[in-house]
Amino acid sequence: MKILGISFGRKNERCDILVKEALFAAKEAGAEVEFVNTMKMEITHCHACDFCSRQRDKGSVEIGCAFKDDYQALAEKYYDCDGVIIGAPVYAVGIVGQFKNFLDRLCPAHDRANMIEENKKREAEGKELLDARYFKDRYSAYISVGGAQTHNWVAFGLPMLHLFDFSFCQKCVGHVDAYDQGRTGSPILDKELLQKCADLGKAVAQSIGNPYDEVDTWVGDDGDCPVCHNSLIALHGTEDVECPVCGIWGKLKMADGKVSVEWPKEQIARARNTTIGIYEHHDEIQNMIKVCVPKLIENKDYIAQQMERYKNF
Repeated sequence: MKILGISFGRKNERCDILVKEALFAAKEAGAEVEFVNTMKMEITHCHACDFCSRQRDKGSVEIGCAFKDDYQALAEKYYDCDGVIIGAPVYAVGIVGQFKNFLDRLCPAHDRANMIEENKKREAEGKELLDARYFKDRYSAYISVGGAQTHNWVAFGLPMLHLFDFSFCQKCVGHVDAYDQGRTGSPILDKELLQKCADLGKAVAQSIGNPYDEVDTWVGDDGDCPVCHNSLIALHGTEDVECPVCGIWGKLKMADGKVSVEWPKEQIARARNTTIGIYEHHDEIQNMIKVCVPKLIENKDYIAQQMERYKNF
């Protein structure tokens, strides 16, 4: 089993230290580990050119990207791993942009529902299937690193990191919110924090090879959502509330001045990182196409005429 540690922070600084601490423990638990710092890697943002999906639809075994930067090298390391531990800094309430660049180029192109449907077509036509590495059930863990003492200045750190789970249907087994680093000085001085990160590495290593439904491990604060364990709750004007990260619904409860959420099992089963959840999105997109394409064809000339105003502005 191989665990990949990725740091999106400065070399030999906080993210590196905490991810490596997790990898030390993973190695002690028997895993082969690899560490990558992305600071000097060039990973540009996704241009929505559809090269990856067109390549897939034409029968390619590999799903690549039109841009020839460092993205592909990091993607290959991810394909080869069985578990991933990602540490990233928070500069402005949410995770640093390079992480999002990597996520945007990797994850939607490898949407599991799309890949399953593509392989069904290929099997029926006797064609070569997509790279089997894309279908691995991986375990993940995340470390959000921020300097602020006030937590709301890093509030979107962990929720953004969890976005990495959805397309590949990964299961997260823990996360650490390492904020208040401005006063800590160095994470090396915080033995409790180092231990939390070590526990992450051990949890990922011990989970690999086991079916998702047999692993109920969680390392870190429980939060309010039973899936991502974050505490962001979207209110919709009634007792029906939603986890905006996982997309599941629950009932808001109040007892003895304390607020809680009751999450039905059927909702947990359709979280974004599940096959049910990813297929909901797949079907939604397919229905959008059925509505959108005829509309575009019917109004082709009108749209072209009106577009001149925008092109020439």
